[in-house]
Amino acid sequence: MSTFREASHITTGKFVDPTPAPAEAAHPEVGATSAPLKSAAFFIGSYCKDYNEDFMLCKDENNDPAHCLKEGRKVTRCAMDLITKLRENCEKEWEAHYKCLEKHNQEYYACRKPERTFNECVFSKLKLEKVIPGASNTPIHLRENTIYN
Repeated sequence: MSTFREASHITTGKFVDPTPAPAEAAHPEVGATSAPLKSAAFFIGSYCKDYNEDFMLCKDENNDPAHCLKEGRKVTRCAMDLITKLRENCEKEWEAHYKCLEKHNQEYYACRKPERTFNECVFSKLKLEKVIPGASNTPIHLRENTIYN
């Protein structure tokens, strides 16, 4: 028979990596968790398309992570700019959508109603439209008769 032993190597506190970040890599982070980022993902993709493409082309030409830091910073700045605009113009609608995503295990299908109001707000105030790459004739977020509304 075996006996139970406490794991002495597991800590319960917050882990802080003691390794300092390189000075040239110091750049502010986006500052959003997964649900707000997922909620705004399609808008970030279209708003920051040029910066994202530059970054991916840079990564394709050289595998060294330090090689593309400048392009990565541009992508981060662009995403931060859009998030600031979303907070200023559509905060209530955006919050309703990402809180729904948090409540429903990050699944889009369960949050179509708040998604519609969020999409309408972003389109009316920021002139950004949600486009799903490779979607069928009528994208799922525009269909009226879905199982989950």
